Amino acid sequence: MGVSGATPGPKTHRPGLRREIGFIGLIWASEGSIIGSGWLFGAQGALAAAGPAAIISWAIGGLAILILALVHAELGGMYPVAGGTARFPHYAFGGAAGASFGWFSWLQAVTVAPIEVLAMITYAQHYSWASGWEKVKSDEHLLTPPGIAVAVGLMAVITAVNFLSIRLLARTNSAATWWKVGIPLLTIFVFAIAQFHTANFTAADGFNPYGAKGILSAVSTSGIIFALLGFEQADQLAGESANPKRDIPRAVIGSIVIGILIYALLQVTFLAALPASQIGSHWATSAFTALSGPFAQVATLISLGWLATILYLDAVISPAGTGLIYITASSRVSFGLSRNGYVPSAFEATNRRGVPWVGLITAFVIGCVCFLPFPSWRSLVGLITSASVLMYAGAPLSFGVFRDRLPEAHRPYRLPGGRWMSPLSFVVANLLILWSGWTTDWKLGAAILIGYVVLIANRVFRMNPITPQLDLRAAQWLPVYLVGMGLIVYLSDFGPLKHPWFPLWWDIGVVAVFSLVIYYWAMAVALPAEQIQRLIDQVVVPEEEGIL
Repeated sequence: MGVSGATPGPKTHRPGLRREIGFIGLIWASEGSIIGSGWLFGAQGALAAAGPAAIISWAIGGLAILILALVHAELGGMYPVAGGTARFPHYAFGGAAGASFGWFSWLQAVTVAPIEVLAMITYAQHYSWASGWEKVKSDEHLLTPPGIAVAVGLMAVITAVNFLSIRLLARTNSAATWWKVGIPLLTIFVFAIAQFHTANFTAADGFNPYGAKGILSAVSTSGIIFALLGFEQADQLAGESANPKRDIPRAVIGSIVIGILIYALLQVTFLAALPASQIGSHWATSAFTALSGPFAQVATLISLGWLATILYLDAVISPAGTGLIYITASSRVSFGLSRNGYVPSAFEATNRRGVPWVGLITAFVIGCVCFLPFPSWRSLVGLITSASVLMYAGAPLSFGVFRDRLPEAHRPYRLPGGRWMSPLSFVVANLLILWSGWTTDWKLGAAILIGYVVLIANRVFRMNPITPQLDLRAAQWLPVYLVGMGLIVYLSDFGPLKHPWFPLWWDIGVVAVFSLVIYYWAMAVALPAEQIQRLIDQVVVPEEEGIL
């Protein structure tokens, strides 16, 4: 099961996943993931990184994520399985590539909940009773030991809610998301009416003080891409969708379009509402960069105390809702990885409500561990962004293979121009990794190595009765891709060298060319059509029909 030549494992007597989520539940799962702590801090971070030209950064980030989302929309409609983004590369390239991208997907999902908890604690600094939870060091809000204890408690609450049935969980998230979408829209409307200083767009050191590098760096490092992450949650929950082929493409595309519009308007109104006292001679060092609750504190400064009260409440609801759905997603990704034989079969265990409880407990433990090396919101943003984009990079590769090998397969949503959109989206994903910079990317590399240790241990100690074929020939491009991207980032203008080999613009060209070489190499060595179809018949079809 999962790959050709694999030995099917015994059928579990436990109840499997249940197809109970409708369209609203799916789109709100994605939208609820997009509108999380990113909206509370994204505009502040982008403005500090790029000045008012952050508006351009949001446009670039939004276009990049939209391109990637369109690819996911076709894939999710074709193969609606639990943990979809972790599994598409498995069917296209076999075991070695599938295990790798599965790990990237799980790493991304499991680290989002702790960052949402950190956001809740940072905004809580407004209250005197929470003042001992964080300390400020070099403009970063770092957890103290009491803060870590509170963070672990909040993680426990979010995890406990996930033990509800998926139907109740979807309803809980849907109710929270109506609030989460409504409050940013209210903020945009009120800020635009109460105070809109057009002079702010050219204040301090100008509209574009840090040039193209500042604009591009802001896309990946200030929280822009992080804020827009989450559209793939409809894919992750595909195994529990009541009408997946119809609803998943609509949910993926609809959620990202709504998210892009909201975030762009938030950036404009935050910038225009800033009082003169918050703007110094340089955007990067202005007073607003030290605000622990940017939108709420600006609301207070412009005499909108009632809005500030709502925003402090939202600082609990929005991050908690996003953390809730990502804990859900991480358990579904680990469920899917177990189906394919990459991790211990215990991750397929579900309770009587159909909840993969081992995956939930694991996500809770790893999330809590993250508080130790990453005790602040911004310290986690870069890592999650890079891990997410690396996960997204597997989708265009899989998309290209399915279009080439399975041209007649049923596609409820068919992406127009897919033949050129697919390689373009792979280039876009790798540019986002480049703009994340070496400081972030080397940490991602370390996390990848840890993942390979886990995957190898699972195989060596036979912790899963399924033994997937590695299909090394089909994955021969993967080590070259990972090492090559690391080298390019190191030697680029976004690396640590004072005199980079690839200065700005040249580095973008090098990434584009390298990406296209890897893309067409991967297309040439991907699994043959017969083997891909056999994998789909073994896992996807039975899972769609609720047999597994």
